[in-house]
Amino acid sequence: MTQIISIANQKGGVGKTTTAVNLAASLAQLKKKVLLVDCDSQANATTALGVDKPSLQASLYDGLIGETGIEDMLLPTMLKGMTLVPANVDLIGFEVEMMSSSKREARLKELLVPVADQFDFILIDCPPALSLLTLNAFSASHSVVIPLQSEFFALEGLGQLLDTIKRVKNAFNSSLTIKGILLTMFDRRTNLSQNVVDDARQYFKDLVFKTKIPRNVKLGEAPSYGLPVILYDKTSPGAKSYMSFARELLKRS
Repeated sequence: MTQIISIANQKGGVGKTTTAVNLAASLAQLKKKVLLVDCDSQANATTALGVDKPSLQASLYDGLIGETGIEDMLLPTMLKGMTLVPANVDLIGFEVEMMSSSKREARLKELLVPVADQFDFILIDCPPALSLLTLNAFSASHSVVIPLQSEFFALEGLGQLLDTIKRVKNAFNSSLTIKGILLTMFDRRTNLSQNVVDDARQYFKDLVFKTKIPRNVKLGEAPSYGLPVILYDKTSPGAKSYMSFARELLKRS
């Protein structure tokens, strides 16, 4: 059965898009069929895969407002088995235009139905806000992966996200679960990073994935070349850690 997973945290700069892109690429390398949905108006996941946004014939926005079917917006990527639903700045308009529409929280779920069976995983890169787009992502998903940066204030605001997931579960999607918490930007040289890991494991126990994503220059460089890190430098600590995370995720599936 297809697993639909939102990658979400309302804080920006936690490695959310980096996780969405590189988890998708790693799963594709492990012979899974993956659809990455860029559900953020900043469209960083689209850029990270080398897509020229101004030349897009159709983007997620067109699908959410009902002007285009999802089949017309699927883009192949440089990895066999990995497909992208791209986004661009038009997505900002979705929030405003759908404000008074009925079932506005179910637009993404309905959009994905015709192609869902073609993939093993559908990963949704959510915006860094608890917005209508995030609500659509959660309503469409089976579970949520939460990237958590190993820095001061990391756990602050997490309660708000967990509360939102609980509310969506109660109101729109009774099967929604938290797949797990992924620690990102881990720096083994600092006590602070280790303290965040310890705190997260104390509060959330087995929800915290064993894999930690390190701070890594190659992870930061890869998007500027339009490549996932496993194609940019597969020997880098970043590439190895995301491959390790993909394997751990498969064991939890």
